[in-house]
Amino acid sequence: MWNFLRGFCLCLLVSGCSQAVDQPKPNRTGSDWPKFGGPNGDGASPDVGVKTDWPKSGLKKLWETRLGAGYAPPTVADGRLFHFDGEGTKGVLTARNSETGKLLWKYEYDCLYEDLYGYDDGPRACPVVDTERVYIYGVDGFLACLNVSDGKEIWKLETRKQYRFHQNFFGVGSVPLVVDGLLIVAIGGSPKGPRPNDLREAKGDGSCLVAFDKKTGIEKYKLSDDLASYSSPMLVTLHKKPVVIYFARNSLIGFDPAAGKELFTYKWRAKSLESVNAANPVVMGNNIILSECYEKGTVCLKITEEWKPEVVWSDAEADRSEKALLSHWCTPIADGEAIYGCSGRHESEADVRCLDAKTGTVKWTVQRTRRTTMTKIDGHLLMLSEDGT
Repeated sequence: MWNFLRGFCLCLLVSGCSQAVDQPKPNRTGSDWPKFGGPNGDGASPDVGVKTDWPKSGLKKLWETRLGAGYAPPTVADGRLFHFDGEGTKGVLTARNSETGKLLWKYEYDCLYEDLYGYDDGPRACPVVDTERVYIYGVDGFLACLNVSDGKEIWKLETRKQYRFHQNFFGVGSVPLVVDGLLIVAIGGSPKGPRPNDLREAKGDGSCLVAFDKKTGIEKYKLSDDLASYSSPMLVTLHKKPVVIYFARNSLIGFDPAAGKELFTYKWRAKSLESVNAANPVVMGNNIILSECYEKGTVCLKITEEWKPEVVWSDAEADRSEKALLSHWCTPIADGEAIYGCSGRHESEADVRCLDAKTGTVKWTVQRTRRTTMTKIDGHLLMLSEDGT
């Protein structure tokens, strides 16, 4: 799901950093972060030698800039930092020199979204960089492909008009995924008709996931009658085969991205109206871990060679008195045979936990008073809570 921090974009000295330049250069120290979840989409950075002896005064600030409304984190590629936010009735994508913060270009479009629950009206989904193209998916369903060097529009699509999706609790918050020549987007369209008062009554029309030609925006295929969630599609390897998985509003979906063929589904959603699936799945070998915070908690599934999900362990088991992990919007992190996650729906009950991936047993817990995101880097967990700590 989206990053709940807003107001400023800060560049801090965490590891080595190259000399500041006025124009983007790809040979910087440190890895790029071009999409949601980082280079591999799993919340892990390949960088080593990061600074861990942080002074009490905090890390050295390299630059800062004020931003508009929204909850989308930045992405970085080839010396450019892309950030998507909102300014009044505009959705705004900016490209900056990632080393200096210098504005390189700005793209705007009209966004008339109004949040039903009083949250900011800005974007929830981060930009996605694919070599010479960058994609944005607005809170209103506006989808666009732009040139990374100058921000010129290559193609655009108003998905809400074309696929008739009902406005979800907090608008659109799923990040698109580039797979080979496709842009895979979670849309979750519905048949014609008014938005039901109870979203549990909403029906799908086969457009939960839509694959577009990434260069032209032409639809290539669509699949599933499920609806969109606040999780994002992921490209993973299962049984030595590339598979896209998506934790949709009501279920986990796995499909062959080349053929557009659905391989498996597994139902996992709380019964309450206000529940959402937001954290991305965690993949460990041929096992997939799903977690939500409203009722069901966490389940570990083994995907068989016949593409059947089998339960390895589950918080739904009768003898499990306490949920192992209740992930709200923070995607858990896998490392070896351990799973790390932020557990708890509300700030006051949130804590950080380590689970045994084989059994779901809680190995340790650190009490916190804020929900936090996590990045795995050089043997550490880098955590940023929603209050900015």
